[in-house]
Amino acid sequence: LASLQMADPLTLFTSIGLSEQKAKETLKNDALCSALKDAITQAQRVLGAAGVDKATGTLLYTMTSRLRDPKRLGFLTDHIAQRKICTELQLAAALEFVKSHPQDPINQQEFESLCGVGVVITPEQIEDKIYCTSDVCLYCDPVPSQVLHLLGPKTEADLEKKPKVTFHTAQHREIKIEGRSLMDELRGVALNFHKPGENYKTEGYVVTPKTMDLLKQHLEFTGGQIRTRFPPEPNGILHIGHAKAINFNFGYAKANDGICYLRYDDTNPEKEEEKYFTAIKDMVEWLGYKPYEITHASDNFQRLYDLAVDLIRRGHAYVCHQRGEELKGHNPPPSPWRERPAEESLVLFDRMRRGLFAEGEATVRMKIVMEDGKMDPVAYRIKYTAHHRTGDAWCIYPTYDYTHCLCDSIENITHSLCTKEFQARRSSYFWLCNALDVYCPVQWEYGRLNLTYTVVSKRKIIKLVEEGTVRDWDDPRLFTLTALRRRGFPSEAINNFCAKVGVTVAQATMEPHMLESCVRDVLNDHAPRAMAVLEPLKVTIANLPEGIRNDVRVPDFPANEFMGSHVIPFTRTIFIEQSDFREKGYKRLTPDQPVGLRHAGYVISVQKVIKDAQGRAVELEVHCCSSNEAAEKPKAFIHWVSEPQKCEIRLYERLFLHKNPEDPSEVPGGFLSDINPNSLQVIDSALVDISVSKAKVFDKFQFERVGYFALDPDSTADKLVFNRTVTLKEDPGKM
Repeated sequence: LASLQMADPLTLFTSIGLSEQKAKETLKNDALCSALKDAITQAQRVLGAAGVDKATGTLLYTMTSRLRDPKRLGFLTDHIAQRKICTELQLAAALEFVKSHPQDPINQQEFESLCGVGVVITPEQIEDKIYCTSDVCLYCDPVPSQVLHLLGPKTEADLEKKPKVTFHTAQHREIKIEGRSLMDELRGVALNFHKPGENYKTEGYVVTPKTMDLLKQHLEFTGGQIRTRFPPEPNGILHIGHAKAINFNFGYAKANDGICYLRYDDTNPEKEEEKYFTAIKDMVEWLGYKPYEITHASDNFQRLYDLAVDLIRRGHAYVCHQRGEELKGHNPPPSPWRERPAEESLVLFDRMRRGLFAEGEATVRMKIVMEDGKMDPVAYRIKYTAHHRTGDAWCIYPTYDYTHCLCDSIENITHSLCTKEFQARRSSYFWLCNALDVYCPVQWEYGRLNLTYTVVSKRKIIKLVEEGTVRDWDDPRLFTLTALRRRGFPSEAINNFCAKVGVTVAQATMEPHMLESCVRDVLNDHAPRAMAVLEPLKVTIANLPEGIRNDVRVPDFPANEFMGSHVIPFTRTIFIEQSDFREKGYKRLTPDQPVGLRHAGYVISVQKVIKDAQGRAVELEVHCCSSNEAAEKPKAFIHWVSEPQKCEIRLYERLFLHKNPEDPSEVPGGFLSDINPNSLQVIDSALVDISVSKAKVFDKFQFERVGYFALDPDSTADKLVFNRTVTLKEDPGKM
């Protein structure tokens, strides 16, 4: 044993069967290295002269690399050294048991029973009870030859390929099965999340002497119900990335019969406006979700203040006088006030509360080093700005790092779902709840959703508005949710897009055409058809009498005429698209080639082309006949309007020229230099058939052969305005 203790770590680790490479990797991890050395030393005491063989060494290494509670190291080491735990399967059960039973004492009998200590399986029992279809069972060690003999050869059923569906779980593992909905996927995520009340089973979760009692109280209050929250800051409009967050938070709760709060993180009164509160609520409801309750961080200002007093009293926080500029950069100097007596900090915090310091003169900081290396994050700062809800009642406001986890605790949230950038705050999340001895939820991170050819930063959108590049937050060229609604994107399509992206931990950067494809799928089934002419060319049907007016019935959905129809007039004067006529060499209307008129039952042929001084066709005189009387079936059918309503059409393209307008290597001049000059085309003299005259704002249509359009809020009784939502087909050049 003495020689073992004197051996260098590399020799010690290779002596138990680790390869030299694995031993060197272990040496790079100080915590693992120390734990493994302790385990080997303790095992050697138990084994004596027999020493630690390779099988035992492998179990010791696996145990120390996976054990999250160091106080169980000796307990598990003894069971391994005494040959009570002999297999990887038994060790896995032992690790699960100690994770599920964080408090002392451990029930030895229950532990050994669940770990299979002393259990021996005979060949007769195997033959009687099991039939494994794999050469290597997922739950066992490699199957011995005698067991394979008992099982016999695989059958065709064993080899049959199972159906697959792809979805991503919060544990970063991809599972494949076929045909799942968003709700199915989110139920699947539950298989990997902790169950309510079993927070301590989550990797990295910190267990304190009060944890189990707090979890018991939490379960008594919630009844085991899943609780999530969507916590936006009310200082801007939600964008496409928030749609994923909304779907995940509300959808996960809904899929598992839980509840979800809409909680406004209103702790920065300088940037918050009432219009943002309203818009956020509208967008959540537009996506089809109803919050269980709408709450505000400001609801808890007094309680948060009281908890901050308690945190200082416990010695975990202090009042600091370093200025904001001193704390910037990668390696700011430590605070000279870090060890200030708690009594002194309490007096100063009270003075902060009573407005006796200027802004920036004092902050409250928490004594913790965050995962990204940030030391002592600020918990409270001074702001002499009236709050939209509390007015001038407070001049100190809590920060996100302080507020977020405590509001989660107050609301008894079970799963605090955050995007990946908050992973660096997870340890401080657990630390703060435990430092105050309050219920500690579990923070889970997932990858955020980004789109190319756009920006979603609030600061940059404000810049676009100030520069006059876009009109406002709801300009249809942006990817804010209000902009997408105004452009005509159905909420169902956005939810479907989020489901296709899936719940991944890796950040997802998608192309806009993938979202547009989801939009087409929905609009094709739900947008009634109408006819509109963007660049009108007058057509006079010479062989029809003056004053004739026939009604033409047009199906709202030609593929299913049972879904309704509308009536439009057909008169001696109609209008067609200028692009549907050429004087020669064309598949549509020419002086030598007739065309059919959609839904009208007529074929027209050109008799005369009337031109202006520049030689452009401004009117056609045609002859029409019934399609039944036409000499041959026309090669094309075109859309038309008669007695139409004048309207404005807005055609949108990508706002930026490059995929990543914020990337300096792609756009050295900055995102404002990358604006697409052709991102908006306004056609102010388009014509649309009268079937849309009673449309309401945001109503959606397919203008046949043109695209999908939605009625814009700028519309008036005298002039309708339509935004093109998407083209009928995807432009291959945009893929």
